[in-house]
Amino acid sequence: MMKSESESYKAAGVDITAGYKAVELMKRHVARTVTSGCVDGIGGFGGLFAPNLTGMTEPVLVSGTDGVGTKLKIAMLLDRHDTIGIDCVAMCVNDVICCGAKPLFFLDYIACGKNVPEKIAAIVSGVAEGCVQAQSALIGGETAEHPGMMPEDDYDLAGFSVGIVDKQRILDPSSVRPGDVMLALPSTGVHSNGFSLVRKVFRIGEGGENRQYPELDKPLWETLLTPTKIYVKPVLALLEALRPKAISHITGGGFYENIPRSLPEGCCASIRKSDVRVLPIFDVIAREGSVPERDMFNTFNMGVGMTITVAKEDADRALEILHANGEENAYLLGEIVAGEKGVVLW
Repeated sequence: MMKSESESYKAAGVDITAGYKAVELMKRHVARTVTSGCVDGIGGFGGLFAPNLTGMTEPVLVSGTDGVGTKLKIAMLLDRHDTIGIDCVAMCVNDVICCGAKPLFFLDYIACGKNVPEKIAAIVSGVAEGCVQAQSALIGGETAEHPGMMPEDDYDLAGFSVGIVDKQRILDPSSVRPGDVMLALPSTGVHSNGFSLVRKVFRIGEGGENRQYPELDKPLWETLLTPTKIYVKPVLALLEALRPKAISHITGGGFYENIPRSLPEGCCASIRKSDVRVLPIFDVIAREGSVPERDMFNTFNMGVGMTITVAKEDADRALEILHANGEENAYLLGEIVAGEKGVVLW
């Protein structure tokens, strides 16, 4: 059996044997994500995947990459690392499905100051759970120890997703017309955006994370660490049954930045503010931080994790499909009107 270790490298701050232990600990989590397209297990130089192209006339690969941002600071502060990987997967696959693609596989990248195998395995357990929710295989990844560049307890997490869609089924936002309607898929909270502002508002790291607020049904830290919702299952079900016109993943930049990305010139999303089902955490943020309403809608998802634009005549059927596939609280959010490309909240 090959034995690989280096006392000199360990003295410089990198323990390669810790890396081997982390891989062993994470294998059972990775095994949960295996799908029919997986060709080999983890440990090689590249992740192998054989997509099923049956029924496709012109397959197109769709890729997405993202991280978790400063939400990681809260996970590190609380030493809770088993859900942050769900956020990483969600930020990637929720983007990929916006053009109508089905996520196929995922890879993660963890940079850390010191490789603590149990911590790395906990992070990967969350990545694996996200992949299971996204019906996507975790076919590889990398853990890099960066002594001298990062404090020992720090780490960063990023991911990369690849999906596939038949070219003729790619969603085309240019098909959006005045009279179409927008549906909202509720978020589970702040998701993974705006945490630099969140940490400032609540003075995270100075004890603010332990505060209780009557509007919240759980402690603040638990509310903030709630993972980003993964919308793959309901959206794929919708794509199978009818053709939405456009989808927007509401991330950093909130309504004002993300919704226009699924609109053509000459179309404006008209949304009544009272129709937005704002989650209590956003009311708390606005109050505690004296954050203006415009800034709230331009920073956070405000309780809407994804919007789907459909023809008005398809709205009832679309909601029926979403409700039957885990999005029981999906609702009609607004309508598309003629005007300058953008969002009007009134």
